[in-house]
Amino acid sequence: MEKKQILLVCDMPGYGKVAAAVMLPILSYMGHPTYNLPTMLISNTFEYGRFEMLETTDYIQGAFAAWKDLGFSFDAIATGYVASERQARIVSAYCREQAAAGTPVFVDPVMGDEGALYNGVTDSAVRSMREMVSVAHLCYPNYTEACYLTGMPYAPGGVSAEGARRLIDGLRAIGSKSVLITSMRVDGQAVVAGYNHTDGEYFTLPFDEIPVHFPGTGDIFSAVLIGHLLDGMPLRRSTREAMDAVYRLIDHNRLNEDKNCGIPIEHDLQLIMPRRV
Repeated sequence: MEKKQILLVCDMPGYGKVAAAVMLPILSYMGHPTYNLPTMLISNTFEYGRFEMLETTDYIQGAFAAWKDLGFSFDAIATGYVASERQARIVSAYCREQAAAGTPVFVDPVMGDEGALYNGVTDSAVRSMREMVSVAHLCYPNYTEACYLTGMPYAPGGVSAEGARRLIDGLRAIGSKSVLITSMRVDGQAVVAGYNHTDGEYFTLPFDEIPVHFPGTGDIFSAVLIGHLLDGMPLRRSTREAMDAVYRLIDHNRLNEDKNCGIPIEHDLQLIMPRRV
Protein backbone atom coordinates (compact mmCIF):
# COMPACT_ATOMS: atom_id res chain seq x y z
CA MET A 1 0.00 0.00 0.00
CA GLU A 2 1.34 3.42 -0.95
CA LYS A 3 1.91 5.52 2.16
CA LYS A 4 0.53 9.04 2.32
CA GLN A 5 2.41 12.25 3.01
CA ILE A 6 1.22 14.14 6.06
CA LEU A 7 1.93 17.67 7.25
CA LEU A 8 2.01 18.32 11.00
CA VAL A 9 1.16 21.88 12.01
CA CYS A 10 1.81 22.00 15.76
CA ASP A 11 4.28 23.13 18.39
CA MET A 12 7.83 21.79 18.70
CA PRO A 13 9.40 21.41 22.14
CA GLY A 14 13.12 21.63 22.73
CA TYR A 15 12.91 19.35 25.79
CA GLY A 16 10.11 16.84 26.05
CA LYS A 17 8.34 14.20 24.00
CA VAL A 18 5.12 16.00 23.10
CA ALA A 19 3.56 17.48 19.94
CA ALA A 20 5.79 17.19 16.86
CA ALA A 21 8.60 15.58 18.87
CA VAL A 22 6.42 12.54 19.54
CA MET A 23 4.22 12.52 16.44
CA LEU A 24 7.05 12.59 13.90
CA PRO A 25 8.68 9.33 15.04
CA ILE A 26 5.34 7.52 15.36
CA LEU A 27 4.01 8.43 11.92
CA SER A 28 7.41 7.73 10.38
CA TYR A 29 7.48 4.33 12.11
CA MET A 30 4.05 3.61 10.64
CA GLY A 31 5.55 4.30 7.23
CA HIS A 32 4.11 7.72 6.37
CA PRO A 33 6.42 10.45 5.01
CA THR A 34 5.91 13.15 7.63
CA TYR A 35 6.67 16.87 7.39
CA ASN A 36 6.26 19.58 9.99
CA LEU A 37 5.50 23.27 10.33
CA PRO A 38 6.00 24.46 13.93
CA THR A 39 3.37 26.86 15.27
CA MET A 40 5.44 27.61 18.36
CA LEU A 41 8.92 26.73 19.59
CA ILE A 42 8.70 25.84 23.28
CA SER A 43 11.73 25.33 25.48
CA ASN A 44 10.18 22.43 27.39
CA THR A 45 6.83 20.95 28.39
CA PHE A 46 4.52 23.16 30.45
CA GLU A 47 4.61 20.66 33.33
CA TYR A 48 8.01 21.97 34.45
CA GLY A 49 6.40 25.29 35.36
CA ARG A 50 8.94 27.57 33.65
CA PHE A 51 9.32 27.78 29.90
CA GLU A 52 10.11 30.08 26.98
CA MET A 53 8.03 30.27 23.82
CA LEU A 54 8.57 31.73 20.36
CA GLU A 55 5.57 32.18 18.07
CA THR A 56 6.22 31.43 14.39
CA THR A 57 3.28 33.07 12.60
CA ASP A 58 5.37 35.15 10.18
CA TYR A 59 7.46 32.07 9.36
CA ILE A 60 4.31 30.03 8.68
CA GLN A 61 2.96 32.70 6.35
CA GLY A 62 6.24 32.71 4.43
CA ALA A 63 6.43 28.91 4.34
CA PHE A 64 2.95 28.63 2.82
CA ALA A 65 3.92 31.13 0.12
CA ALA A 66 7.15 29.23 -0.62
CA TRP A 67 5.34 25.89 -0.80
CA LYS A 68 2.76 27.33 -3.18
CA ASP A 69 5.53 28.58 -5.48
CA LEU A 70 7.27 25.19 -5.30
CA GLY A 71 4.07 23.22 -5.89
CA PHE A 72 4.29 21.26 -2.64
CA SER A 73 1.17 19.39 -1.51
CA PHE A 74 0.25 16.81 1.11
CA ASP A 75 -2.16 13.90 1.35
CA ALA A 76 -3.32 14.96 4.83
CA ILE A 77 -2.84 17.79 7.33
CA ALA A 78 -2.90 17.41 11.12
CA THR A 79 -3.02 20.50 13.33
CA GLY A 80 -2.37 20.83 17.05
CA TYR A 81 -1.50 23.79 19.25
CA VAL A 82 -2.18 27.13 17.54
CA ALA A 83 -0.42 30.13 19.06
CA SER A 84 -2.73 33.06 18.26
CA GLU A 85 -5.89 34.14 16.50
CA ARG A 86 -3.85 35.58 13.62
CA GLN A 87 -2.00 32.29 13.25
CA ALA A 88 -5.30 30.39 13.35
CA ARG A 89 -6.68 32.52 10.50
CA ILE A 90 -3.60 31.85 8.36
CA VAL A 91 -3.47 28.12 9.09
CA SER A 92 -7.22 27.59 8.75
CA ALA A 93 -7.24 29.44 5.40
CA TYR A 94 -4.51 27.11 4.12
CA CYS A 95 -6.37 24.08 5.46
CA ARG A 96 -9.63 25.24 3.90
CA GLU A 97 -7.91 25.67 0.53
CA GLN A 98 -6.34 22.20 0.75
CA ALA A 99 -9.57 20.60 1.98
CA ALA A 100 -11.37 22.01 -1.07
CA ALA A 101 -8.90 20.02 -3.19
CA GLY A 102 -9.73 16.83 -1.26
CA THR A 103 -7.06 16.85 1.47
CA PRO A 104 -8.39 15.59 4.84
CA VAL A 105 -7.70 17.85 7.82
CA PHE A 106 -7.34 16.39 11.32
CA VAL A 107 -7.64 18.88 14.19
CA ASP A 108 -6.50 18.34 17.77
CA PRO A 109 -7.68 21.52 19.54
CA VAL A 110 -4.98 21.55 22.22
CA MET A 111 -6.06 23.87 25.05
CA GLY A 112 -6.50 22.20 28.43
CA ASP A 113 -7.58 19.28 30.57
CA GLU A 114 -9.34 18.47 33.84
CA GLY A 115 -11.65 21.46 33.51
CA ALA A 116 -9.00 24.16 32.97
CA LEU A 117 -6.76 25.62 30.27
CA TYR A 118 -3.14 24.51 30.21
CA ASN A 119 -0.44 26.69 31.74
CA GLY A 120 0.37 29.40 29.20
CA VAL A 121 -2.84 28.98 27.17
CA THR A 122 -5.11 32.05 27.06
CA ASP A 123 -8.85 32.45 26.50
CA SER A 124 -8.17 33.63 22.94
CA ALA A 125 -7.08 30.06 22.18
CA VAL A 126 -10.73 29.03 22.36
CA ARG A 127 -11.64 31.39 19.51
CA SER A 128 -8.59 30.23 17.55
CA MET A 129 -9.48 26.58 17.98
CA ARG A 130 -13.09 27.12 16.92
CA GLU A 131 -11.65 28.50 13.69
CA MET A 132 -9.56 25.34 13.27
CA VAL A 133 -12.44 22.97 14.09
CA SER A 134 -14.56 24.70 11.44
CA VAL A 135 -12.30 23.24 8.70
CA ALA A 136 -11.85 19.77 10.21
CA HIS A 137 -12.74 16.46 8.58
CA LEU A 138 -12.14 15.02 12.06
CA CYS A 139 -11.55 16.79 15.36
CA TYR A 140 -10.70 15.07 18.63
CA PRO A 141 -10.71 17.34 21.68
CA ASN A 142 -10.66 15.93 25.17
CA TYR A 143 -13.72 16.49 27.34
CA THR A 144 -12.42 19.79 28.78
CA GLU A 145 -11.63 21.17 25.33
CA ALA A 146 -15.02 20.05 23.98
CA CYS A 147 -16.72 22.03 26.75
CA TYR A 148 -14.66 25.16 26.04
CA LEU A 149 -15.32 24.90 22.30
CA THR A 150 -19.07 24.38 22.59
CA GLY A 151 -19.65 26.63 25.60
CA MET A 152 -21.25 23.76 27.50
CA PRO A 153 -20.56 23.39 31.25
CA TYR A 154 -17.78 21.10 32.47
CA ALA A 155 -18.97 18.47 34.96
CA PRO A 156 -16.14 16.84 36.98
CA GLY A 157 -18.12 13.63 37.26
CA GLY A 158 -18.75 13.41 33.52
CA VAL A 159 -21.94 13.35 31.48
CA SER A 160 -24.79 11.11 30.45
CA ALA A 161 -24.99 9.45 27.05
CA GLU A 162 -27.37 12.23 26.00
CA GLY A 163 -24.90 14.87 27.25
CA ALA A 164 -22.08 13.25 25.27
CA ARG A 165 -24.18 13.37 22.12
CA ARG A 166 -24.95 17.06 22.71
CA LEU A 167 -21.23 17.80 22.98
CA ILE A 168 -20.52 15.87 19.78
CA ASP A 169 -23.31 17.66 17.94
CA GLY A 170 -22.02 21.00 19.24
CA LEU A 171 -18.65 20.30 17.65
CA ARG A 172 -20.34 19.20 14.43
CA ALA A 173 -22.25 22.49 14.45
CA ILE A 174 -18.91 24.37 14.48
CA GLY A 175 -18.00 22.55 11.28
CA SER A 176 -16.16 19.29 11.97
CA LYS A 177 -17.50 16.40 9.90
CA SER A 178 -16.50 13.55 12.22
CA VAL A 179 -15.81 13.95 15.95
CA LEU A 180 -14.08 12.14 18.79
CA ILE A 181 -14.08 13.30 22.41
CA THR A 182 -11.37 11.73 24.55
CA SER A 183 -10.80 11.51 28.29
CA MET A 184 -14.45 11.75 29.24
CA ARG A 185 -16.75 9.82 31.53
CA VAL A 186 -20.15 8.78 30.24
CA ASP A 187 -22.52 7.33 32.84
CA GLY A 188 -19.51 6.73 35.10
CA GLN A 189 -17.36 4.88 32.54
CA ALA A 190 -14.16 6.33 31.05
CA VAL A 191 -14.68 6.38 27.28
CA VAL A 192 -13.82 7.93 23.97
CA ALA A 193 -17.11 9.05 22.38
CA GLY A 194 -17.38 9.56 18.66
CA TYR A 195 -19.39 10.24 15.55
CA ASN A 196 -18.47 9.02 12.06
CA HIS A 197 -19.97 11.21 9.37
CA THR A 198 -19.50 8.58 6.64
CA ASP A 199 -22.11 6.26 8.18
CA GLY A 200 -23.87 8.52 10.72
CA GLU A 201 -22.79 6.26 13.62
CA TYR A 202 -22.43 7.52 17.19
CA PHE A 203 -20.25 5.24 19.31
CA THR A 204 -18.47 4.98 22.66
CA LEU A 205 -15.33 2.96 23.34
CA PRO A 206 -14.53 2.26 27.02
CA PHE A 207 -11.02 2.14 28.47
CA ASP A 208 -9.26 1.43 31.76
CA GLU A 209 -7.44 4.34 33.35
CA ILE A 210 -3.86 4.12 34.66
CA PRO A 211 -3.39 6.59 37.56
CA VAL A 212 -0.27 8.34 36.23
CA HIS A 213 0.11 11.49 34.14
CA PHE A 214 2.39 11.99 31.14
CA PRO A 215 2.20 15.02 28.84
CA GLY A 216 1.96 14.09 25.18
CA THR A 217 -0.34 11.07 25.44
CA GLY A 218 -2.95 12.94 23.41
CA ASP A 219 -0.33 13.50 20.71
CA ILE A 220 0.48 9.78 20.72
CA PHE A 221 -3.23 9.02 20.35
CA SER A 222 -3.44 11.52 17.48
CA ALA A 223 -0.46 10.10 15.59
CA VAL A 224 -1.53 6.46 15.86
CA LEU A 225 -5.13 7.35 14.97
CA ILE A 226 -4.09 9.31 11.88
CA GLY A 227 -1.59 6.68 10.80
CA HIS A 228 -4.27 4.01 10.75
CA LEU A 229 -6.86 6.26 9.09
CA LEU A 230 -4.40 7.05 6.30
CA ASP A 231 -3.94 3.29 5.83
CA GLY A 232 -7.69 2.99 5.20
CA MET A 233 -8.75 1.66 8.59
CA PRO A 234 -12.29 2.73 9.64
CA LEU A 235 -12.63 5.46 12.28
CA ARG A 236 -13.98 3.27 15.07
CA ARG A 237 -11.25 0.63 14.71
CA SER A 238 -8.53 3.28 14.29
CA THR A 239 -9.72 4.91 17.50
CA ARG A 240 -9.58 1.61 19.37
CA GLU A 241 -6.09 0.88 18.05
CA ALA A 242 -4.89 4.33 19.15
CA MET A 243 -6.45 3.94 22.61
CA ASP A 244 -4.79 0.56 23.10
CA ALA A 245 -1.40 1.89 21.97
CA VAL A 246 -1.59 4.74 24.48
CA TYR A 247 -2.51 2.28 27.24
CA ARG A 248 0.45 0.03 26.44
CA LEU A 249 2.87 2.96 26.40
CA ILE A 250 1.63 4.44 29.69
CA ASP A 251 1.67 1.04 31.37
CA HIS A 252 5.20 0.31 30.13
CA ASN A 253 6.51 3.69 31.39
CA ARG A 254 4.43 4.11 34.54
CA LEU A 255 7.50 3.90 36.83
CA ASN A 256 9.58 6.48 34.92
CA GLU A 257 11.13 8.97 37.33
CA ASP A 258 10.65 12.12 35.22
CA LYS A 259 7.13 11.96 33.83
CA ASN A 260 7.11 15.68 32.98
CA CYS A 261 9.25 14.96 29.93
CA GLY A 262 6.65 12.66 28.37
CA ILE A 263 7.09 9.10 27.14
CA PRO A 264 10.49 8.32 25.52
CA ILE A 265 8.82 7.10 22.39
CA GLU A 266 11.94 6.12 20.45
CA HIS A 267 12.53 3.28 22.93
CA ASP A 268 8.98 1.99 22.65
CA LEU A 269 7.92 2.25 19.02
CA GLN A 270 7.32 -1.50 18.88
CA LEU A 271 4.44 -0.96 21.32
CA ILE A 272 2.63 1.24 18.78
CA MET A 273 1.90 -1.68 16.48
CA PRO A 274 2.99 -4.94 18.13
CA ARG A 275 1.86 -6.81 15.03
CA ARG A 276 2.93 -4.74 12.05
CA VAL A 277 0.30 -4.44 9.31
